[in-house]
Amino acid sequence: MMNLRSAMQIAPSGRAVIAAGAAVMGFAGHVATFTHLSPNRATAFRVMSGRHNRPEARAMKARNCMAAAIAATLTLTAIPAVALEPLSQERYINDRLIAARIADRIRRECPSISARMVYAWSQARALKKYARDKGYSEAQIEAFLDSKADKQRIYAVAEDYMARNGVTNGDAESYCRLGRDEIAKKTVTGSLLSAK
Repeated sequence: MMNLRSAMQIAPSGRAVIAAGAAVMGFAGHVATFTHLSPNRATAFRVMSGRHNRPEARAMKARNCMAAAIAATLTLTAIPAVALEPLSQERYINDRLIAARIADRIRRECPSISARMVYAWSQARALKKYARDKGYSEAQIEAFLDSKADKQRIYAVAEDYMARNGVTNGDAESYCRLGRDEIAKKTVTGSLLSAK
């Protein structure tokens, strides 16, 4: 994937981009910026100043308009889309992975709450599709899911959330209480759980 530095090296200068855009939008009379495209500066001056009645002036104007259009096209294709943030920083994905971890902890520790496994599986597939649709490659997604550091980070955030919401390790009822609250509030975590 081309990075921003490469794009800036390939893309035309800002002045050429602005001039190309102006020509494409119909301001072809302002061709002074493109006089470097022709060695005949006198003709370029005549075109710029509006003396379009001579055949060579009209021919140069046509060449300049074509060059401007080509420059604009090359500019649009040379600059890549905005670079994607690392998956570890993609908020939507990380929030849902954290919610899934909280739901998993609750269903394991609370005997009166179970997981909605089929729904959880469909949501996992939907989340992966979301990442692909956003532009992440299969390799990037798999590397993120296999990352021990990211897994530990997600687990730590989930544990912190549970602790701040009254969960105590070894106290099953505290997990049940949080699970019931999440279900009642219809949170992402709650949507993955079902009270028995």
